[in-house]
Amino acid sequence: MILKIQFLTLGYSFIYGIFFSFLLTINYNFIYKSNKIAQWLITILFILINTLFYFFILKKINNGIIHPYFLFVFILGIIVEIYVPRLVAKHFKK
Repeated sequence: MILKIQFLTLGYSFIYGIFFSFLLTINYNFIYKSNKIAQWLITILFILINTLFYFFILKKINNGIIHPYFLFVFILGIIVEIYVPRLVAKHFKK
């Protein structure tokens, strides 16, 4: 794979990790405020839609080639979305 495409894919995976974590936070409110059937349905649809969207864009960028480091960068994006706002809020709280 060309280096430029790898950087684009890594950037996309990182940004999508942040986006996914943000949507997961929003989805969390819907999951725990509804009944069991709605919880299952919302969870399955959420995972299905997000997975399909990730792989659809990945197919457009690099023909759907998946490497293990894309998963690592995706998880890093989730971690950044969780901890950076907390650190910024903690810094400005002082």
